[in-house]
Amino acid sequence: MSYYLLVDFGSTLTKLTAVDATIPDIIGTSSHYTTIEVDINIGYQIALKDLKDKIGHNINFDRIFACSSAAGGLKMAAIGLTEELTVEAAKRACLGAGSRVEMVLAGHINRTDIKNISEKQIDIILLAGGTDGGNKENVLYNAQALGKAGMKIPIIYAGNKSAQDQIEDIFEEYELNGFIVDNIMPRINVLNIKPARKKIEEIFLKQIIEAKGITKITEQIDNAIIPTPKAVYDAADLLSKGYLDEKGMGELIIIDIGGATTDIYSVGNPISKHGVIFQGMEEEYTKRSVEAYLGMRHSALGAVESAPKDLVLRMEKAYQIDLTKEALYRMKHYYWIPRTDYEKFVDQLIASLCVEYAISRHAGSIKEIYSAMGMNYIQTGKDLSEVATIIGTGGAIIKAKEPIAILNYAISRPENINELRPHDAKYYLDYDYILSSMGLLLIEDPNSALKILKKRMKELK
Repeated sequence: MSYYLLVDFGSTLTKLTAVDATIPDIIGTSSHYTTIEVDINIGYQIALKDLKDKIGHNINFDRIFACSSAAGGLKMAAIGLTEELTVEAAKRACLGAGSRVEMVLAGHINRTDIKNISEKQIDIILLAGGTDGGNKENVLYNAQALGKAGMKIPIIYAGNKSAQDQIEDIFEEYELNGFIVDNIMPRINVLNIKPARKKIEEIFLKQIIEAKGITKITEQIDNAIIPTPKAVYDAADLLSKGYLDEKGMGELIIIDIGGATTDIYSVGNPISKHGVIFQGMEEEYTKRSVEAYLGMRHSALGAVESAPKDLVLRMEKAYQIDLTKEALYRMKHYYWIPRTDYEKFVDQLIASLCVEYAISRHAGSIKEIYSAMGMNYIQTGKDLSEVATIIGTGGAIIKAKEPIAILNYAISRPENINELRPHDAKYYLDYDYILSSMGLLLIEDPNSALKILKKRMKELK
């Protein structure tokens, strides 16, 4: 194969990337507003014509691969026994599959919870709880509650194996759109989230096909359309680990700031220090987290309110800026584009606050405990301290005048010394927005995808 067309149906833009695998490199890009309200094929065809005008109409694509976050992507509710364990495991299954966790519910759900699921237009419910052979009462109660409410959306059961037969009976009794997969936490703090992730992706494909006009396009596409964050997740994993004889970049962090969310991807050893005692749920080598109310427009106020108060006050005092007022303006005018140096600088500060809070939530922490045996170091969460590569993507970082100033907020400082953030790092930009497209290319040609990723990541100095 020589020519690939890689398509990302975004909630705002449909982005096309053309690749010549014999080079290997990108030979052209184009984009157009995603016409989801009318027919998604209209925007795609306009972008395709624009691309062909650039690279030549004589080029025929051997393969077309696509991902999508159109219509806001995939919204999920994670329901579990306890928030610290099974709900957290459910969240990780959702996030790794490229979805956005809109609701987190622990214990017995009630009518208000069910009403919120409907009002938030949740796409899929992931129902979990109990290790294998453990508690069954909670998951059976919640399954019954969903059944009595006549829930129509897909429900994936990924809890206690001992309850599977009874869950299946409840699904049949209430004619629920239910699916049963292996337990996401078969033993305390031990994860098994791949079966749930696979089922989420299968359901996503069926739902995205129902979007207006997408059926015409799927007839031309050579893969099962995957969620865009899943494509980025796969690209991050490839770029870090490498492929066969082509080396990767080693342990890394990717920071993606959008209008409504901030996504963090980390690839690296969860425990990098010897002699520490790890507490809590095991961490993944490749991890994604999403801060759903932390962004540049729809969630700008969340960035200001979530950040450490002393940091916000220092920024406001140093630059004589009312960040709350600026954030509220951006929330009300979410299509607004900064024009002046001042407006761009305020955006840079808000982006910095997004990084500050999102990294704090993604990274683990360490504390010292004295015992009769001397000093012990207790770690919870993922250790990012040895990560030496940080990559920024998304318009807020790529278009910033000083992107390093934003990414630098991921680094350890005296006031957050107990958080396991990177001590030092080299900074790069996904300047051409290629992470999602290379996550698609690796489906068939991971070697070319890796080479292009390494070539196109722009180091900041």
